[in-house]
Amino acid sequence: MAEKIRLEIISDVVCPWCIIGYKRLKTAILEMGIEDKVELQWQPFEINPDMPAAGEEIQAYGTRKYGSTAEEGARNRAMITKLGEELEFKFDFFNGMKVVNTRDAHILLDYAKELGLQTKLNTQLFYSFFSDRQDISDRQILEQALQNVGLNVAEGLSRLDDNGARKRILEQEMHWYNTGISSVPTVIINRSEVLTGAQPIAVYKQILTEQSKLS
Repeated sequence: MAEKIRLEIISDVVCPWCIIGYKRLKTAILEMGIEDKVELQWQPFEINPDMPAAGEEIQAYGTRKYGSTAEEGARNRAMITKLGEELEFKFDFFNGMKVVNTRDAHILLDYAKELGLQTKLNTQLFYSFFSDRQDISDRQILEQALQNVGLNVAEGLSRLDDNGARKRILEQEMHWYNTGISSVPTVIINRSEVLTGAQPIAVYKQILTEQSKLS
């Protein structure tokens, strides 16, 4: 029996290009009919590991981090919104929207991985942040996300106060930093092919077809 294609998506849940890339990758997999031939796992990456608890207003963040003007930021968000519509994902950027700290979210995604619900929780968090105007650094929002995907809320939230769980996420992130990963999304296929950025569906299909022949 052929081995499954191993897909690792290095991602952050406040990264719009990460959900765009995932939606395109998922489309490629569905159109190729190989859902049962791939094994997908999310790996943690914090775009802003030092983001304070209060978060940062999205345009102020864009100016500080990327040097973008208000006009450039607005154009970029409009483009992202349009790309989301093409993939049936709603980006609802709004005045006062904040980029927030995602460490707790990654701890819960690590917990969800143990129970086979990592992709489901990650997708829920993307929708919560980008579509539903929710602060995914807020524990009440995270509690609701756990509940929505059928995870044990008390068990999941207990991980947030577990120093070992927190240390494990930092170690995983450091591993990817040390391998040269500096931007997301990055998709690693069978620990051999590396795709950086949200690639077109056709590119994902090409790589998956090549890897299918090797599996």
